[in-house]
Formats: sequence, C-alpha cells, structure tokens
Amino acid sequence: MKVLVIGESCNDIFCYGTCDRLCPEVPVPVFNPTETLTNPGMAKNVQKNIQSLGVDADLCTNKNWERIKKTRYIDYRTNYMFMRLDENDNLYEKFEGIDDIDFLKYDAVILSDYNKGFLSEEDIHNIGIKHDCIFLDTKKILGDWCDLSKYIKINKYEFERSKHAVAPQMKEKLIVTLGSSGCCYKNKIYPVPKVEIKDLSGAGDTFIAGLVVKYVETKNIKKSLIYANECATKVVQKRGVSTI
Repeated sequence: MKVLVIGESCNDIFCYGTCDRLCPEVPVPVFNPTETLTNPGMAKNVQKNIQSLGVDADLCTNKNWERIKKTRYIDYRTNYMFMRLDENDNLYEKFEGIDDIDFLKYDAVILSDYNKGFLSEEDIHNIGIKHDCIFLDTKKILGDWCDLSKYIKINKYEFERSKHAVAPQMKEKLIVTLGSSGCCYKNKIYPVPKVEIKDLSGAGDTFIAGLVVKYVETKNIKKSLIYANECATKVVQKRGVSTI
C-alpha cells in the first residue's frame, strides 16, 4: 500500500507558558513562555499521520515550508490560546511537476489543499485525470474543477460557503466533518464519543489520513468514515498537532 500526498506545508510551533498578571502599562496579559514544541504541519502532518498508521506515503509540497511558521501562544494550565502568529504566509510556492509523477504506483492520492496558492483549480482537475482514487481536502469554494475527485472532505463551515455550488453528482462524494458531532456522508451522521478535547489543531489532517488508509485497505467508505472518526478522536485529546 502506498499513498501520495500533494499540498502545502508549514512549521507548526506551539509555545506554552503561564499568564499570572496584566501588563501595568496597558490591560493585556503578560505571557511567560516555558516550553516550545515544533513539528511539520499541514500536508506534512497528513503524511506523518499516514506513516504512523504503518503505510508508506510520499509527499509533494513547497520546498520553503520551514520558512512558513504558525506560532500559537497557549496557557499551559488551561490550554487557552492567547494568539496565533503567522509568518511568511505569502511565500507559498506553486506546485510544479505533475507530469513528472508516476501516479500509477500509488493506491490513492490525497490533495491537501489549504488554498494558499500551491494548488490551483486546474492542477486539481488535471491530477484527477491522472488517477482514479483522489481524496480532496480543500479550503476552496467547490466547483466543477473537483468533479474527478473520488471523495471530497470539507468541514461544516467550508460546506456552508460552498453549498450553493454543490451539484447533485458532487453530493454523492461529499464528506462533511462536524467537529464533536462526527461527520456526515450522504445525509447520514457518523457520530463520535464525547471526550475531553485539548486541541483541535491538525484533527482534519488525521481524519483524512485515517480515511484514506482504511479505504485503500477495505474499499468500504462507511468503515473508513468510522475509522477516520476514531483516529481524529484520539488526537484531539492531545496537546498541539499530534499523530495517531
């Protein structure tokens, strides 16, 4: 079994600390950092999750991913996020080299599209021509450019933005994640158990990784949705961006 992930990546940084007082000059919290954790995020996190499930995964991503940083400042005791600082968010490169990829050696392709300019609508359409098992996870408003994807995963907020553009044939392949309520596919809710949520960061990456791994193994989308929910439920109980 082998999976290809295509999408943009960044450095996810979690700066944990304490906040015990307000600044005397202005009424803002004074943050005292105690621990900083750094790990590859976005498409690289999808790849890491697939690999953590014991499956081989290749990645096509922006070469400058280490320069693009998302830093979260978090109170260690409450896990409350004070602020997120994004650096070099305008430096994502464009994807090149579609014709250089041997798509036939992959059982499935994940397009992890954060809509930062790495993947265009044309790129996504053309990749769909080259492989018949495309799982699209996109932040773009949906359109006919994604018709060739086998399944399309978006969250509830993204669905609300795109529902006016969802054609009848697209509804058959649409998977909508619902946070603590699970996910929805063909008007059926696949629930998740209630757990203590420590961090939702990267949960969507874990969901799509689990979904694809189980689908390649079983070719059963319902079993895959249940498994993806299980995987995402595990990581939201951990701090930061985690793998299964």
